[in-house]
Amino acid sequence: MTHTEEDLVTGPEAIARVKELVEDIDFTMLTTRDSAGNLVSRPMSTRQMDGKGDIWFFTLADTAKVAESQADPQHDVGLSYLDAEGHRYVSVAGRAQVVRDAAKMKELYSPSLDIWFENGLETPGIVLLRVTPVECEFWEPRHGKLVTAAGMLKALVTRDTPDDTMSHGRVSC
Repeated sequence: MTHTEEDLVTGPEAIARVKELVEDIDFTMLTTRDSAGNLVSRPMSTRQMDGKGDIWFFTLADTAKVAESQADPQHDVGLSYLDAEGHRYVSVAGRAQVVRDAAKMKELYSPSLDIWFENGLETPGIVLLRVTPVECEFWEPRHGKLVTAAGMLKALVTRDTPDDTMSHGRVSC
């Protein structure tokens, strides 16, 4: 499926949509580069995308993801959000920073995280990982899930390229 520049959603509209999608999809795959240069990904639960665009996660300070993100000269990481049922996708290229801010941790923590952090905010080594986006892209159905599915089915049967099925947005932060 091809998009023209006229089809591309940008600016404040794209930023607002990325925030909605990131907070609605919740789980992402955080990608870092290990010491051998391999890209490695692991699931993370998004706590918030704040008004400045920063995306927040809880983790432990002594994890590979923290070491790998901080070992990278630019602290580059990737986030990949996927809602397969809703055909919604978000890709974020960003920079990660470890944050030890008790007030922010209290603001973002919820009991659902106790499964990973046995002692809640008192868990030794608990920290926040803040990802500041540099580039974001998203794709989602232009006309709703059912219309998109019908368009894809039609394209499969007719062997044509689906037209006008997905909305695509890009934001440089």
